[in-house]
Amino acid sequence: MASLFKWMVRGVSAVLVLAVLALAFVYYLASRSLPDYEAERSVIGLEAPVEIVRDNHDVPHIFGKTDNDVYFALGYAHAQDRLWQMVTMRRTVQGRLSEMFGERTLKTDELMRRLDLYRLAQASVEAQDDATKAALTAYARGVNAWLDRVNDEALGRGAPEFFLFDNAISPWVPADSIAILKLMGVQLAGHIEEEVLRARVSLSLDEDRVADILPDMPGSGVAALPDYASLFPDRPDATQFAAYDDSPEDALLYPAADRGLGGASNAWAAAPDRSAAGGTLLANDPHLGFSAPTIWYLARLELASGAVIGGTLPGVPAVLLGRSADFAWGLTSSYLDDQDVFIEKVNPENPAEVMTPLGYQPLTQRSSIIRVKDAAPVTINLQWSDNGPIIPGKHYNLASVTPPGHVASLGWTLLAGNDRSMTAAMKLMQAKSVVQGIEAGRDFVAPSQNVTMIDRDTIALKTIGAMPRRDADHMTFGRLPAPGWREENRWVGREAYAANPQFVSPSGGIVGNTNNKLLERPFPLHVSYDWGDSQRIQRWEFLMQNREVHTRESFIEAQLDIVSPTARNLLPLVGADLWFTGEAAPEGTPDRKRQQALDLLANWNGEMNEHLPEPLIYMAWMRALQNRLIRDEMGPLATVFHHVEPIFIERVYRDVDGASVWCDVVQSAPTETCTEIAREALDDALLWIDEHYGSSYESLRWGDAHEATHDHQVLGDLPVLKWFVNIRQSTSGGDNTLLRGKTSGRDPDPFLNVHGAGYRGVYDFADPDSSLFITSTGQSGHFLSRHYDDLGDLWRRGEYVPMSLDPDLARAASVGTTVLTPAGPQN
Repeated sequence: MASLFKWMVRGVSAVLVLAVLALAFVYYLASRSLPDYEAERSVIGLEAPVEIVRDNHDVPHIFGKTDNDVYFALGYAHAQDRLWQMVTMRRTVQGRLSEMFGERTLKTDELMRRLDLYRLAQASVEAQDDATKAALTAYARGVNAWLDRVNDEALGRGAPEFFLFDNAISPWVPADSIAILKLMGVQLAGHIEEEVLRARVSLSLDEDRVADILPDMPGSGVAALPDYASLFPDRPDATQFAAYDDSPEDALLYPAADRGLGGASNAWAAAPDRSAAGGTLLANDPHLGFSAPTIWYLARLELASGAVIGGTLPGVPAVLLGRSADFAWGLTSSYLDDQDVFIEKVNPENPAEVMTPLGYQPLTQRSSIIRVKDAAPVTINLQWSDNGPIIPGKHYNLASVTPPGHVASLGWTLLAGNDRSMTAAMKLMQAKSVVQGIEAGRDFVAPSQNVTMIDRDTIALKTIGAMPRRDADHMTFGRLPAPGWREENRWVGREAYAANPQFVSPSGGIVGNTNNKLLERPFPLHVSYDWGDSQRIQRWEFLMQNREVHTRESFIEAQLDIVSPTARNLLPLVGADLWFTGEAAPEGTPDRKRQQALDLLANWNGEMNEHLPEPLIYMAWMRALQNRLIRDEMGPLATVFHHVEPIFIERVYRDVDGASVWCDVVQSAPTETCTEIAREALDDALLWIDEHYGSSYESLRWGDAHEATHDHQVLGDLPVLKWFVNIRQSTSGGDNTLLRGKTSGRDPDPFLNVHGAGYRGVYDFADPDSSLFITSTGQSGHFLSRHYDDLGDLWRRGEYVPMSLDPDLARAASVGTTVLTPAGPQN
């Protein structure tokens, strides 16, 4: 017996030793790809030595004798820290993910092939000006110099992920950078989803009720839209359209965001006479889906035009938002309507033809082969009409609005082969004044952005990006999919750049944008009917006008503001008849629980603080309320409304145009009141909270439900590995606060924070080197690096790091200096 026990101990010990050795070996392989920042390397492609000085936050400050050498070094630094991210984004836009991930990404690859973005990027290289082409070439050489070193010195394949997905990495080329910029356009777009949803809702509800659930932003209204089914008289029966499918997108790395999770951002600026220190001010925090690492990478470039510092996108040789010594700029999604869905009538005698104003015409066609790991290749037939690429119904839920005998095509300014957006981005980075910044945007095509900019004296906001020129007689104003064979629905080029909104030196001395409605102009110069915000703008206006003059600190305070104007508006309205109920109900009863929750909300000021219980009660209540209001009228289509629609609820409880009819449950005999529905929804919410977080309401924490989900996009769902690669943080804010933390809206964790400010910057030209910035994770994409998440803790606490152009400050506390020297002539 003793002998058996002894052998068991030896066996277990051996297994443990082998496990430790295996882990040590895995760690050794993974750590091989951690870059050594304190190094001197000879590389081919440089004209002169260049330095990459990384400050104590791992922000590279790049010094070289020529601009091309600086771009080379930026490519080198991007590849050192974000190679996996760059390769994944490139494969996404190429439609080649399935070569690495198998059938999980087949749907993603198919969509990207049909959009044909990579071929369009290749065609756009020659459209750039000479300086931009040289920068793209130099940047590609820098990326490839790091790839060569990884291969020559066996540096762990460049990133730990490549041990799991060991496909060869092809050299970087200039078209790759343009393609990644186009990929951002796909991720920021949202008008196609709005068109499809509006069409589907119009098939289910009458016109007044469509205006309730999909209301126009405050301002002048629009002419009534046609009933969607009536656009196709051959198929007037709504039941002949496919069912709407709102199941979560299961394709890995699918680039199209859920409704409400496309582009969003904040930016505001103050003129010298509204600044306490007499210098212009600018704050900017662009919002994107969270990931680990974040999409942004901080960098400083020392160019011939002067030093520039800010946020870069790995794969792109430009600072896309930031500042120089005399000019600063920030980006917000403009929501310019640059997409239209066209319904094409197929020739029943020849499915390769569709109807046009000139009769049936052939589609342009090309076959494309998608190679799939561990499966047979898939061949798809790519087709284009005059209006754009044909998109199958499984994408964007187009099947639900495409009648039999028709297909859907997509018109989009992004789908251009002479796209000079990269040139515009490079010119904007090198601008020295607001005048030059506005002029730089002339070449920009997509994704359309609002650029808030300042120089030493002037503030401005300019919308950049191509605006489609539509016919004034367009059947749907671009708000619904339209018959593609009708001449009046077709685009007729682009509007002039001067037609894009522009605000320079406003009399109030403040300019800003929270994705709110910018202006009211008649169609077709309307810019958009669908905007990204109707709530944050209320709080922003209050904070800006509440002070006669502003400081860097007041701009930071606004950027981090967590008061929800939506909560302040809706709670008194929805709970008007619930707050005072007479005597206290018996302990433990639903009435008592409701009273406890209402008591908490009655004393709450609307702050979405992570440590408070009230935000969770409020959000659960409004979510349950909206579900009760729309579920019976809309059926399965109600599931697409993941987030609370504040204007809808306000319309219902103010009975705007008879909207209180939503409170009545259609299937029941009694006529329910809005007060009854509010009470029942609160009970629903409290039951849900009891099941998920417990019944002690005072001890609830909003942050427990509202964790920021900086998850690895590929490894984030894998057991064990997810604990190493995902970054989860308790956060304040919510859907409608300036410190925006957009919730997922999907069960089982509907309040996870999935979309927000991955970058924040505040620039003060009274003292430029006191400017600040931060990202939401860290500079490195390597999960074994201490710089993988070191900025994330600061970001969560609302802290920033210095944004200085002082080279001595960068060198004083650097974590390493990489010196690259020429090894030979350029190729």
